[in-house]
Order: sequence, then C-alpha cells, then structure tokens
Amino acid sequence: MITVDVHAHVLLPAIDQAVAGHPGHAEHRELDARRNGPDALAVSGAMIGERIGLLTRIADRLAAMDEAGVDVQIVSPSPSHYHYWADPALALEVCRLAAEGVAEHVARAPDRLHGLGLVPLQHPSLMTGALDDALALGLKGVEISSHAPGRELSDPAYEPFWAHAAETGAVVFLHPFGCTLDERLDRRYLSNIVGQPVENAVALSHLIFAGVLDRHPGLRLLAAHGGGYLPYYLGRSDHGWRVRPDARTCAREPSSYLRDLYFDSLTHDPAALRELVRVAGPERVLLGSDFPFDMGEPDPVAALRAAGLADTPIRGGNAVRLFDLKD
Repeated sequence: MITVDVHAHVLLPAIDQAVAGHPGHAEHRELDARRNGPDALAVSGAMIGERIGLLTRIADRLAAMDEAGVDVQIVSPSPSHYHYWADPALALEVCRLAAEGVAEHVARAPDRLHGLGLVPLQHPSLMTGALDDALALGLKGVEISSHAPGRELSDPAYEPFWAHAAETGAVVFLHPFGCTLDERLDRRYLSNIVGQPVENAVALSHLIFAGVLDRHPGLRLLAAHGGGYLPYYLGRSDHGWRVRPDARTCAREPSSYLRDLYFDSLTHDPAALRELVRVAGPERVLLGSDFPFDMGEPDPVAALRAAGLADTPIRGGNAVRLFDLKD
C-alpha cells in the first residue's frame, strides 16, 4: 500500500529575498510579531533553525520520509511565503518564485515528490493566471490561506478562480496562516494552537454558507488540520441553517458539504480523526503530517494506526485519486 503525505512544506529563500525592503514588509512583520508574541517567535525561530535541512535539502527530506514510512509527499510552500500585503507586481513575483522553486525542488525526486504553488489571494483578478502558471510547471494545484485582507473566501471576486480551479481539476489546499483574533492569542502559542483551527472553521463555513460549493461542485478543495474545529460541531451549523432564514443561504444542510470537501488527517487525536472520517466519509480524508514543523505529526502512519485506519485508502489511495498520482 502506497503511503502519501499531502501536507508537507518547503522553505524558499528566494521569496524572502524578493520581499525584503518592500513597502508593507515591515508592517507585515510587526503584525506577525503582535499576533504571536515574543516567546512564540523565539521558539519558532530556533525550531526552524534546527529543521532547515528538512525544509530545504532533498537528501534530508527523503531520509525523513523513509524513516516515517512515507513513499510520496505533496510539497507546498511554507505559509510564511503568502505575503498577501504585496502589490500586484510583487505578488506575481512571489507566486512565480514559489511555483518555480517548488517545481525545481520536487523535480529532484520526481517519483516521490509532487508540488503546489501559490496564488495572490489579495488580487483576485491575478489568481487564475497564477494557477495556470503553476499547472504549466507540472504542479498539482495551489495553496491558499483562510482569507486575504478585507476579503473572505466567499467574496464574489473569487468566483472566476473557483470556477477555473474546478474546470482544470487543480487541487486547492486551504492552509491558514495567521488568525484575526490577533493579540488575544499572543502568548503560549495560542496563535497557532487555537488560531489555525479557528481560521479553518471560519473559512470553510464561509464557503459552505455562501453557496460556493453549490456553484462549483467539481472543486477539489483540501483543508489542512482536519478542517479545524468545524467537523466537530456540525450540529450548530445545521441548526442555524434550519431556523435562521438569514443563514439558509446554501442548498442543503451545512454538514452535508463535508462530503464535497477533502481533509488531511492532522487532528492529533485518534477519536477526533475517527469522527472526521465519520462525518466527511472515508474517501475524503487523506494522510497529512505538516512536515517538518513541530506542530505536525512526526509519525503520521502511527497516528492512523492509533485510530484503526492504517490499512485504509486514507493512507495513500485517496491521495492517489485526488492528485492523479501513479499508484
């Protein structure tokens, strides 16, 4: 049985070099510092330093994959590379560097690595072109965050992108970076521990309630972190849809849309993973580790085994189908 990890990252220094010194970069860094707090930034900096080889060097990545029993990784840029503050010209440069950098990285081990690019979520009119550029380089799709400044993913300006992603069969990997709760989560790493699953739940709820999934039924949307908090409190979503006319803006009960989405397995709890499989369906959950960050799962196959799911298509077969891989 092939084992495929759909949630793994690469750092691309060329992007950091491209954005340095541009108007808006300093403010972006200040916002990141406020949201995370000094203690989290210090720990994260040391953690990245320790794992830089895993994030940049093919030999280190492949050795770690072998140790974990992972045959194939889907590699996406570190979410720190989004830079949604950038103007149109710089945003396109960031996306170009991301697509080219990921494509070059995975080309060094084409039988074991496949990649995703980026699109400029802050400039909706540029997104379809950036997606096409990524696909032209052989990437499987693109990675996006849960929102852009001033825009939710349900914003009408994104309709052409959703339509094009569905038409091309590209995978859109929803991976939050940063939480708009800001300083409320600025200590004890709550910006990530709580913030990321909050952002997943908010973004997915916007897509569901706004009818985006009704209008684009072929969309291949993969949510990181097991979908955040949403899959585990669906009753409230369904109840609101039933009793509130202002919330009845999608065609059917919100919980039913989980079977139109895809989710990685990164829940950090066997019972939560089993519940995700129950509500989304076993064909909609894929192995994901968040390699190689400390909030990830260093032994993702063991996590599946703990949930009694190691010998199911979640381990790799679902990813083979979603990403059109060779089994």
